[in-house]
Amino acid sequence: MTQEEYRVLQTLDKIVCSKQVSAQIQPIVKRVRAELTRKPDALMTWEPIPLATFGDELPPAIRSGWVFILRAGSDTGAERHPNSHQRMMSFEAAGDLQTDATSAEHTVQTESEIDWRSNILVSDPQAPLERRWVSIPSNIWHRPVMPKGADWVVVSFHTVPAAELIEERPGAKQMFYAGDNQAIRAPVERSAVLR
Repeated sequence: MTQEEYRVLQTLDKIVCSKQVSAQIQPIVKRVRAELTRKPDALMTWEPIPLATFGDELPPAIRSGWVFILRAGSDTGAERHPNSHQRMMSFEAAGDLQTDATSAEHTVQTESEIDWRSNILVSDPQAPLERRWVSIPSNIWHRPVMPKGADWVVVSFHTVPAAELIEERPGAKQMFYAGDNQAIRAPVERSAVLR
């Protein structure tokens, strides 16, 4: 990680960990958790966070913020964002945000073609920054893998507005996150929410 990227993560960490911002994120977490509970076949649910929540110190490249809740014991599969650099923080519980070990842009048909590197992230505020945050440049494959136990709550930042965030899956299947269907379902149903 470059020093510049480390500074971006430090800034985001300071903002998210502030009592004022954290208190504003909690109701969003509650809503997203309720949505996951209502959809027992969903692997994850999410909601954009209004940028005003984060105040005036947000780095200028950040164009959207999100709460994602990933179901315990699940693997949501490989994805990448062709139009956004993602920064993600473990907000509650823990998980493994695996990234492509090659750190190179490449097209794959199946996730078995990707050489995965593990990034175990924790929510302990005393843990070093790199144990709580991950930075994923655009077009880099990644996948969250959650241990059994607690659902994993993450706060994620992107360099595109919420309505423009594209997720791509192996085989060039794409979807937009901001829309009516804010849940990724089990693999047998995934094709219904992907374009």
